[in-house]
Amino acid sequence: MKTELTGMTLEEMTAWAKRQGLPAFRGKQIFQGIHRGADFGGMSNLPAALREKLAAEAIAQPAAIQTRRVSALDGTVKYLFSLPDGNCVEGVLMKYRYGWSLCISTQVGCRMGCRFCASTLDGCVRNLTAGEMLGEVLAANRDLAEQEAGEATREEPPRVSHVVLMGSGEPLDNYDQVTRFLRLLREPEGIRLSLRNVSLSTCGLVPEMKRLAEEDLPVTLCVSLHAPNDEIRRQLMPIANRYSIAEILDACRFYLRKTGRRVIFEYALTEGINSGEEQARELAGRLRGMQCHVNLIPLNAVRERNLKGVTEETVSRFLRTLEAEHISATRRREMGDDIEGACGQLRRSAMDRRGAGK
Repeated sequence: MKTELTGMTLEEMTAWAKRQGLPAFRGKQIFQGIHRGADFGGMSNLPAALREKLAAEAIAQPAAIQTRRVSALDGTVKYLFSLPDGNCVEGVLMKYRYGWSLCISTQVGCRMGCRFCASTLDGCVRNLTAGEMLGEVLAANRDLAEQEAGEATREEPPRVSHVVLMGSGEPLDNYDQVTRFLRLLREPEGIRLSLRNVSLSTCGLVPEMKRLAEEDLPVTLCVSLHAPNDEIRRQLMPIANRYSIAEILDACRFYLRKTGRRVIFEYALTEGINSGEEQARELAGRLRGMQCHVNLIPLNAVRERNLKGVTEETVSRFLRTLEAEHISATRRREMGDDIEGACGQLRRSAMDRRGAGK
């Protein structure tokens, strides 16, 4: 089995190089090459014989772009990344005024069972390694550089400036590898991405939320709430049978105290379940006094689920009600609707095609 080097810190890479009988500076060269998005063959500062040996024994770039779809509506790019073991995960690259934001996956599938999500339909196959998560970012950076290669006026190619852990999987269900990935993002000799530009989404694993608050990893915590009370939440999210909204909000307040970062609450509006004015007022009552923001999401219909989205009128009414109650809220900008941009859709269709022998 090949050794995956992508998940190593510079210190670990240097130690690994020494164990291979190489001088320490080779470890640094390999580390820097990996974070520039190069495979071993592209590390021209290494001797040819060493490049061949590394290619035979190790992995530098564990996520390769298998499918690339570009939205004709807004330029959003949807990726299907293939992994060394044949599994695949999704990523979504979005252009904002502040730069490029990449939504990455943290697991192959998901075991949380949320009724509105395609990622969880076949359960969780396995956790991603920290190196595979970083590999998603590096693959997107390579793609950005290739797409912009013709722009001679650019001093440096564009690259991912913001990362969102909101693709397939529950990040806090893969806690150790996710926190390792976050530390890799800010390695001084690596891609050096500020963790203040990283958002981590969770369905509400309370012990892990509190543990994360103690890690000195100042990411923005996004909580998939989707309901103003436990009764409604249990209809949508099995995790609600384990942790109550009161426990989740207590963990959010703890995170706020420890990090000083406001919490984002994701709220997918579902017809006939959680989208009425009464639910908006109840939600406002729950959140009043907390440093937070509500991100309203019109539900993306999943054909295997019997849930319906809402009208724009319903979204606007819910938003106005929250604002009247002095709760910071916005309607999330929808991107990539024409390329199966929502979580799990592209991977699901690829699995369906594979199962049909196409």
